[in-house]
This record gives sequence, C-alpha cells and structure tokens, in this order.
Amino acid sequence: MPTHKLRQWLGIELIEVSITEKVVSTLSGGLAILALIAISTHALPAGGAAALITSMGASAVLLFGVPHGQLSQPWPVIAGHGISALIGVACAQFIAHPAIAAACAVGLAIGAMQQLKCIHPPGGATAFTAVMGGSAIQQLGFSFVLFPVLTNALVMVLLAVLINYAFPWRRYPNAFHHPAQKPSDPTDESLPTHEEIITAIRTLDSFVDISEEELVRLIELLRDRTGKGL
Repeated sequence: MPTHKLRQWLGIELIEVSITEKVVSTLSGGLAILALIAISTHALPAGGAAALITSMGASAVLLFGVPHGQLSQPWPVIAGHGISALIGVACAQFIAHPAIAAACAVGLAIGAMQQLKCIHPPGGATAFTAVMGGSAIQQLGFSFVLFPVLTNALVMVLLAVLINYAFPWRRYPNAFHHPAQKPSDPTDESLPTHEEIITAIRTLDSFVDISEEELVRLIELLRDRTGKGL
C-alpha cells in the first residue's frame, strides 16, 4: 500500500507545525493542568480530583495544542463541560444502574452539545465522571457542576487567553487572532460570503472543526497562490 494511502487510511494529520509551536503547546498545557490540580484537590479528595482532571487534561490538549479549532473555543469549553456535568449528575441521581446511567449521561451529553452548538469532546468524559467518578463526586450532587467543573473550565479558558496572547500566531480565542498578513477586503467578490460558507458546510451534514475565519483565510491563501501560478 502506498505511503500516502496508508496515512489517509490511518487518519494521520498531514500538517507539520514548528518546534516552537510544539514547545509552547507542551509547556502551556502542563502549566494549565498544574493550576487545575490545585483547584480540584481543594474541592475533592485525591481520588475524585484525579477522575475530574482526566477530562480537563483532554481540554488542555485542545486549548493549547489546537487553540484555533472550533472545538477549542470558549463556548464549547465552558458550556460543553457545564452541560455535560449537569446531565451526568442528573443521570447519577435518577438512574439506579451505574452502567445505564453512564451510558445515558454520555449519550445525552453528546446530543445536548450538538443541539446547543458547544461540542467539546472532553465533556463526554465529564458526564461519565459525574456518574462513575466515585462517592466523593456523587456526594457533591449538583454543586459538582459549579465547583469544580465550571470553575475549572473558566480557569482553563482564562489561562488559554493569557498564555496564548504572548504568541501572536496563536492568540486565543479566535476573536483575538490576527494573522500576520493583511486582512481580506470585505468587498472582494472572489471570497465566499458568510451565507455561502454556512450553506456549503451544512451540505456535509457533519461537524467541521474549523472556524469560519480560518476557513476564509485558507481560501485566501489558496487563491493567492493560484494567482501567482504556484
């Protein structure tokens, strides 16, 4: 099997980032988790804190490894974790069988995140943790949603804003991201309109993890390269 076909079949990402980007992602993600460990261990005994931080560790990968991804933006992070935690606690309290409660929690969390446009994969882990995270978490009841889940999510977003702001090419959220190249001319008819972008994406009938701004930027780059005969 040709190498490119194997990479495509395995789903290996083709984009290679610089060593600087990798180092920044590594250090900033570690720093964020260190802060969250301090918060979570204050709210929960060691076992419960470890269970919760698992889902927040997944969020760190997105916020510091893929800061411009749609799944990494503030609304998906905060609402995704909060709604999933709420659903998880409700399932834990009203469904007696743990396995069924966990399955319902994760499934309903996925549906709710899709409906509310806040898909954040670690939210599924948060919903699962609310059911299967142990007695320390279950004893918190619905207060688990506010503290430590929403508190951790807010701290994670704040740290992502502050840490990524030091690096112009990865400022977070996307509203703060200013590419080095000049912005596009809003009257440029060669670029798709907002409505055209939304229509095209909806025809896929699948979630696309790229913001509208990043998509337009890619179109600009491709257009410029084509115009230069590259």
